Parts: sequence; C-alpha cells; structure tokens
Amino acid sequence: MKKRARRQFQARRPPASGRKPSLRLTPSDIEAIRDELIAYHRLFDSVFQRREQRYWSLFYLCGQLSNVERKTIEPMVLSFYGPDVNLVRAGQQFIGHSPWDSELMVLRHQQLVAESLGDSEGIVIIDGSGFPKQGQESVGVARQYCGCLGKIANCQEGVFAVYVTPHGYTFLDRRLYLHGDWFEDDHRERWKKCGIPDDIQFHTEPELALDLVQGLAQRGVVPFRWVAFDEHFGESPSLLDKIDALGKWYFAEVPCNTRVWLRRPQVEPPGRGPLGRPRTQPRLAPRAPRPREVRNIAASPPKSDWQRYTIKEGSKGPMVAEFAFLRVTVVRNGLPGPRVWAIFRRGLGRQPELKFYLSNAPVDCTRSDLVRLSGLRWPVETTLEEAKGEAGMDHYETRTWLGWYHHMTQVFLAHHFLMRLRLKFKKNARVDHGTSTPIGRACFGRGNVPSIRHSRPSQLPSTA
Repeated sequence: MKKRARRQFQARRPPASGRKPSLRLTPSDIEAIRDELIAYHRLFDSVFQRREQRYWSLFYLCGQLSNVERKTIEPMVLSFYGPDVNLVRAGQQFIGHSPWDSELMVLRHQQLVAESLGDSEGIVIIDGSGFPKQGQESVGVARQYCGCLGKIANCQEGVFAVYVTPHGYTFLDRRLYLHGDWFEDDHRERWKKCGIPDDIQFHTEPELALDLVQGLAQRGVVPFRWVAFDEHFGESPSLLDKIDALGKWYFAEVPCNTRVWLRRPQVEPPGRGPLGRPRTQPRLAPRAPRPREVRNIAASPPKSDWQRYTIKEGSKGPMVAEFAFLRVTVVRNGLPGPRVWAIFRRGLGRQPELKFYLSNAPVDCTRSDLVRLSGLRWPVETTLEEAKGEAGMDHYETRTWLGWYHHMTQVFLAHHFLMRLRLKFKKNARVDHGTSTPIGRACFGRGNVPSIRHSRPSQLPSTA
C-alpha cells in the first residue's frame, strides 16, 4: 500500500523546473511521445560503436526529460530501476569516460536542427553561462564571474551557440572555457585527472565564440546570416572583423566607451616626411579629428534622429524604445577601420537605459531588422533557462573534460526534442484533456528496457 501511494505521489510530482504542466496527457499520449523519443534517438545510432552506448544515451535522455528532481545518474537509476550500484557505475562511466564521439553527435544534431528549424535568415546568438561548483576538482573550475549568480564565484564557464529562426530556437554547439590558472604548473595534476587533451591551448571567451562561428560557417550544415552577442563579446574588435571576413552580418552590443568617427578621417600613407626617417606605416593626418565615444555621440544627435519602434510583443504588452541609426567608422589600431552601423537604443522611462550596438549589415538593411535584433536576448536566455529547468543542464556531477562535453551534447538532444514536439503540437488542432504520466517512466519503467528496433510509428498527441 505504501509503495502504491509513493508511486502515485511521484506521478503527480511537478516537473523539475517547478512549472505547472500546461498540458494533461493521457497514457496513450505518453506512449506516442515515448515512441517519438525512441525514433528520434535512433537518428543518432551511427554515433555509437557499441549497443551499450546507444542504450545508455537513450537512458540518459529519458532521465533528462523525466520528472526526476536531480537529473544525475544515481537519481535516474534509482527512479527507473531501484538501488543498483553496478548500473550507477555504468552510467557514470558512459558520461564521464566512455569514448563515444560527442563531436559526431553534434554534427548529426546540427543536421536535424537544419531540417526542423533551418532558415537562410537564421541568427546564431553567442552567449556564456556559468555553472557554480564546490571544490577544485571539476574541469575548468576557477574563481571567475558567474552570470547566473551575478558575482565572482567558484564555477565553470561555458560558451554556447544558440540558433534562432521564426520556427524556434535551440543549441548548436558549445565550448568549455579553461581559466588561465589551469595552464599554470600547479594545475598539471588536475589537468591529468580531468582528462584534458594535451593539445588544448588557452583561449579567451571571444576566441571560443569565433571558433564556434567559424565551425558553423565551414560545415555549412545550418543556414544563417546573422551572428549576435552581448557586450562581453562585442568589445572584441578581432571577433567582429573575423565574422565580417566570413561573410556573415554581426549585431554586437558594445561598451559605452567604444570610440568611432562619424566621418572617415584623413590618413597619411607611408612615405617620406618633412623630417626624420621615412614612415613605414600609415598614420592619421595631423588635423584629423579624434574619435568620439558612442555615449557622447548619443547625447548630441538632434531629437528628430530618435524614433520610436516596437521591438517585440511581450507577455506584458509591446516592448517599445527609441532608436537612432548612424553610419560610423570604427577604430582599428588607432586608424580608421570599416564603415558600419551604430545603433543607439534608449528606454522610455524617467531614467532611460542606453544601449549601443555595432553592425556590419549593408547600408540598405532595414531599420526594422536592426530593431528586431536588438531585442533578441530572450531566445538565448530562454534556451538556457529551459535547458537548466527541464533537461538538467546544470545538474551534472561529472568532473572530466569528456564528461562535460558528453553531458552538454545530451542536453542539446533533449532540448531539440522538446522543440520538435512543440512544432508538431502546433500542427494539430484537436484538444485532448486527460491524466498526465511522467515521460521518463513511460520509457524506463522498473526493469523495462526500451525496444529501439520495434518502436511503433509516431502517433503524437494532438494537444493544442
């Protein structure tokens, strides 16, 4: 009797995100979603060399999508199979040390993202996310700024690429940031324990962001035109110029002290001067004006240059701000660089917040496109929030380099699967209200091993 009551309580337990379920799914709906999940995971069969790896990947994916409160190996095994030390060890081995190729899985994941969400006007948003940790044994952990805590803390830091189109949003790729301390001699023992590859070199977060964008552009699997990021990445001129060299358009928030010229200043080419040795490098003409900070420029445009635009329709009504658009010349090594857009965004309150952006979009790019891009912080924030709340993105306990990449890759699959379900739900019109059953238990009941070969054809519920 007690066991039955416990099972009923667990079935009624809200999801790990703490949100109340917006749908009530019948047992048959859960069966259909289970079959859809198994069919989805079969698309990654070629990634794994062994049947056991495929099994544990599906097990982990079901655990991430279940109502298990703490989405790590031990609670997953306990929930699906009961106490079994050997299964816990096997699951930890799969995530932390098993030699399956997470990069190959990411490539296959990107192919599926292109099929479900692909758009030639797609936007790749780069953002970092911190993961607070206790102790010093986890790979890459250091005292550094943690965005989710809003302060310096002991944490790991990852850099993520999120794909956004009119169809939806999801992750594309990831990089673990190794703090400079990890390249000092006193970290060599930790380096070995965490299994960090010997050829890893120090890279700043903007350099990791560039690596992500270059990889996406070179593979050409996911179509995109824009790359957007916040001020932390926008203050790197090298990142902006190299994205421009890839033929992509960037939309970068920049610090208020970013310097630009309203008009391209005159430059003296190399050559013989009136006195001294000949100049080997170009220089600004003696009477050329100095570049100005964007915050000073924002204070001087005529009122007629500021116009109100609706950025997006939010849950609390339209988000409206004032914008001004100027063509400016950026500073590169003390000399004039490319000619770009400077976008100024000002709130409507008594003490309006000012934000500044640069973009290499062409001259004929519409103002409405630039306004829309200024409001695209929410997709990357929502993606990270959903992944942490629904798929256990920040619940991992693995300490290894391989384990971090394995876990994040599985998170990508879980989030994209939920996005695919959302898209398919939109195509159905019938509304079905019934009882709800945890998805994880439908995939992995106690002692139940899912049959990947004999899953039924997809019959997704038509809940609105």
